[in-house]
Amino acid sequence: MTIGQTTALQGLQTSEAQFNQAASKIAQSPFSSSAPGDIADLSTQAIALLQSKNSFEANIQVLKVDDQMSQTLLNVVG
Repeated sequence: MTIGQTTALQGLQTSEAQFNQAASKIAQSPFSSSAPGDIADLSTQAIALLQSKNSFEANIQVLKVDDQMSQTLLNVVG
């Protein structure tokens, strides 16, 4: 496993943990309450979901580039 793969996999695990934490907070929020603090908290968690999604996608791209680089190296050496 290359350094790029290891880093990307760690990033994927971190993204998953952030996603799960935000999703859990959203699931536990009281939707019936109309207090402004609850709305802001949902907004914060929605942003956290989007950030974890973007982080996940970026780490997937790192894995793809690492794979392409490995294939290119094998083609040059082989």
